[in-house]
Amino acid sequence: MDTKLIVDEVRLTPILISDPPLLNTQGVHQPYTPRLVVEVVTGGGVSGLGETYGDGVYLDTARRLAEALPGCLITDVNALFGLAAQAADTVDTVGADDSGVDASGLRGVRTADKLRLSVVSAFETACLDALGRTLGLPVHALLGGKVRDEVEYSAYLFHKWAGTDDWGAALDPAGIVAQARRFDREYGFRSFKLKGGVFEPEREIAAIRALADAFPGRPLRLDPNGAWSVETSLAVARELGDVLEYLEDPASGTAAMAEIAARTDVPLATNMCVTTFEEIPEAFAAGAVRIVLCDHHYWGGLHRTRELAALCRTYGVGLSMHSNTHLGISLAAMTQVAATLPGLRHACDTHYPWQTEDVVTPRPVFRAGRLAVSDAPGLGVELDRGALAALHRRWLDDDGTFRNRDDTAAIRTTHPTWTPRHW
Repeated sequence: MDTKLIVDEVRLTPILISDPPLLNTQGVHQPYTPRLVVEVVTGGGVSGLGETYGDGVYLDTARRLAEALPGCLITDVNALFGLAAQAADTVDTVGADDSGVDASGLRGVRTADKLRLSVVSAFETACLDALGRTLGLPVHALLGGKVRDEVEYSAYLFHKWAGTDDWGAALDPAGIVAQARRFDREYGFRSFKLKGGVFEPEREIAAIRALADAFPGRPLRLDPNGAWSVETSLAVARELGDVLEYLEDPASGTAAMAEIAARTDVPLATNMCVTTFEEIPEAFAAGAVRIVLCDHHYWGGLHRTRELAALCRTYGVGLSMHSNTHLGISLAAMTQVAATLPGLRHACDTHYPWQTEDVVTPRPVFRAGRLAVSDAPGLGVELDRGALAALHRRWLDDDGTFRNRDDTAAIRTTHPTWTPRHW
């Protein structure tokens, strides 16, 4: 057996990255967000990179999987799911199957199965990166080849507090428009998504209207992360139906989404009620969504993202891409798999411009709101070990306050009686 294709070592590096005070229906981003960098090192000395959530429950599962992987082939990514299931049997997943919203992704209920898939995604990406580097092929070639040379991304707008960043506050429609103008000027984004569910719906309707006036004809999206009732969702759809590209997760759950979809012509998108294959039949049969926002972290990797895309094409459901606080490794993985999806008709989400720190070099550069698809071997990014060490040191020095993302706890440090609101 060729030792160049065998996993020799797995390195896990938990880090804390700076995050500005962006508001959402659960609260506010903490000053630091935990991420996990995975390195799969082959017998040939090649290192492949992956990235995922760094909260404790993810890290515990990743450690068990890292112990099981040496000796396996980097080509055998299907085996990761079984290894992860075995690893999870030895991990305490308390808190991973609660009935609330998962604040580390705002994707609905976080279950033990979803947790495992998010861990597997980083290992699969690292294996593909290592394989691509070994063979001298880009990851998109390992996924069947690219169908586009550039991937379009959308600006991600947030109501936010003033912080240590240079963006300032954005707490009204004028602030949101100013934020969008900067995204347009500096990155060339052509479409805009506003994170909603923060203020009363009328205030967020006004923000979208202000964006439509400032950027006539540009695609606009609004995502309140399930914070609205069916009737509120329908009222917003009536007010904004002429300017929205789509309305994302206005209400929580497939049944509520299906009721809204039956009563409005505004397309509904989701990254909350459809985040696993098991959730697809009910949602598609009920006509609950017209666009699924794929996320390779949620679905278990890049191959399964392609499987999801094939199902969406089969059922005539549109496809875009979800984003959470991420670094350049995940952005590179998103871009590589997005390049292979023929049905990707909507610009992908990305938080990346909000992140001032990274562990890859050089930083990816958006031009006209697009990223060029790298043809370099693997993901096409190189690890900055100095930056990785500094961000890991921050994690080591933390007393535990920031090792698990909790937007609600963060907002209560300044608003002690605050609770997530629903309209």
